[in-house]
Amino acid sequence: MFEKLAVMEEKYEEISTKLSDPDVVSDNKLYTQLMRDFKNMTPIIEKYREYKKAQKAFADAKEMLDDSSNDKELKELAQLEYDESKENIELFTQELKVLLLPKDPNDDKNVIIEIRGGAGGEEAALFANSLYRMYTMYAEARGWKQEVLNANPTELGGFKEISFSILGDGAYSRLKYESGVHRVQRVPETESQGRIHTSTVTVAVLVEADEVELEISPTDLKIDYFRASGAGGQHINKTESAVRITYLPTNVVVECQDERSQHKNKDKAMKILRSRIYEAMQSEQEAKIASERRTQVGTGDRSERIRTYNYPQGRLTDHRIGLTLYRLEDVLNGNLDEVFDALATADQAAKLAKQEA
Repeated sequence: MFEKLAVMEEKYEEISTKLSDPDVVSDNKLYTQLMRDFKNMTPIIEKYREYKKAQKAFADAKEMLDDSSNDKELKELAQLEYDESKENIELFTQELKVLLLPKDPNDDKNVIIEIRGGAGGEEAALFANSLYRMYTMYAEARGWKQEVLNANPTELGGFKEISFSILGDGAYSRLKYESGVHRVQRVPETESQGRIHTSTVTVAVLVEADEVELEISPTDLKIDYFRASGAGGQHINKTESAVRITYLPTNVVVECQDERSQHKNKDKAMKILRSRIYEAMQSEQEAKIASERRTQVGTGDRSERIRTYNYPQGRLTDHRIGLTLYRLEDVLNGNLDEVFDALATADQAAKLAKQEA
């Protein structure tokens, strides 16, 4: 590992020199690539330099302890330095192992989140809206942008389904653990007996794939146009602005009727379709490499129950890592960092254990 780090530090210095070269600065494509590499390497090199500093302090302290000419007071100071630097070496070594774990190539990308009401009818649709609000409030707090791509609202203010994009640096790295079944336990407003109902909502987090990454042949698409309809089925548009696109090779179907413009609906539908196809291709590729679908916490499968939101107890439980928090309202208001940090830590621990096995 440390040989690899020494080579990486040399490369880091080379890149640093190149970034001040006028010829490189004027080459936008090369400069962007070098800046990306420099940014990715910086936390690793900084930690490696802390490690080397601790190693030197440890060696110096050991030399002072071994020197019989030093007095008692000097040796006591040397012992403190020895113990502290030894502890730091162990800490920095572990942190470097985590930093050197293979990075998910999608971590810096934008995402498309699809939320669908499952078991529970209108109650599930209302909770789908609660999850949409939770994710968009989280995105807003981080300064990320969000855009609704397609929505199928209900008359009571819920969503049978809603698809939306979140654009921001590292969006996928934070939100990728959310795919799966989210279960809610609460007393619906329409429940006169005060009984707790259990409903489910499925969430899918997709990487937003652009046209460069994924070319789709027009001959593989069947595009239908129809009139958009609102909640309860009433027509909200007299023109055929809604779009349904079928990807013929796999029969994946995407609909979009959120915009009044046929062209905008088609663009949004293609964005969702591209991301779904990209995810399917990734899943197939990963299945060949490993038996599990993802190295993330859980499988990332939409059929896997990942979390329970219990309103009467104000409790959130993430079943994959055994995390329980009694501040449900706070989480539903978009304060998700504690949950996401715990999931990322568990993911890293699982990867390290696998690497060291």
